[in-house]
Amino acid sequence: MSDRPQVICLMMTSPDGSLHPSRWTRSPDGVRSDWSSLYEKVHTLHSATAWMVGRVTMAEITKAGPHPPSGTPDAKRPHYFARPGASSFAIALDPSGKLHFSKDELYGDHVIVLLGSDVSDRHLAELAGDGVSYLVSDDKEIDVGAMLELLRKELGITRVLLEGGANVNGSLMAAGLVDELSLIVAPALEARKGSDRIIEFGEEGLADKVELSLISCDPLGHGAVHLRYSVKTPS
Repeated sequence: MSDRPQVICLMMTSPDGSLHPSRWTRSPDGVRSDWSSLYEKVHTLHSATAWMVGRVTMAEITKAGPHPPSGTPDAKRPHYFARPGASSFAIALDPSGKLHFSKDELYGDHVIVLLGSDVSDRHLAELAGDGVSYLVSDDKEIDVGAMLELLRKELGITRVLLEGGANVNGSLMAAGLVDELSLIVAPALEARKGSDRIIEFGEEGLADKVELSLISCDPLGHGAVHLRYSVKTPS
């Protein structure tokens, strides 16, 4: 695991691996609000210092539009930490610099954006103006592992909950950056052809890239179970 934080991929799913609870069948054991409450409980029990999502998921959360600063931007690179003393963090993976924010926190957690090298100074100045922290990669594609190591060193982030979407989850697993898979499995199905899964990695998938080993399996109530697996790279 080197010097980076522990990364736990936490997701709620159906037995067929669906990413979209709004499309699930009904169950006599419970409803989506019951399972969402269980998810939040497990989220808290993991005692993470931060949670992390991709650009698409974060855009659905923040819903902010662009508001670039006036004048000539004065942007710091490769990183800017607006609140180094914060106790919890919301991390967004945004290689192309498309996300915008209206404040420096979400759900009480200070926002940090991980960006590719092509991001403009004007976008960085916008983030800094909103009090948002950021890290800029040396390349167009972000080196998540190296950035996580820096976040642990500079901000004390020791455990991160990775919460999707599917491509982000799959990419980080393929890169050997996920230590545990934590699943809330609800008693429902989607079963639509071509539906999004909670984990996805291109055409080749994750065969020969990761190995799962069961840690625990616990009933949660309302027909849901909590499955925990260690995630390892095959030797």
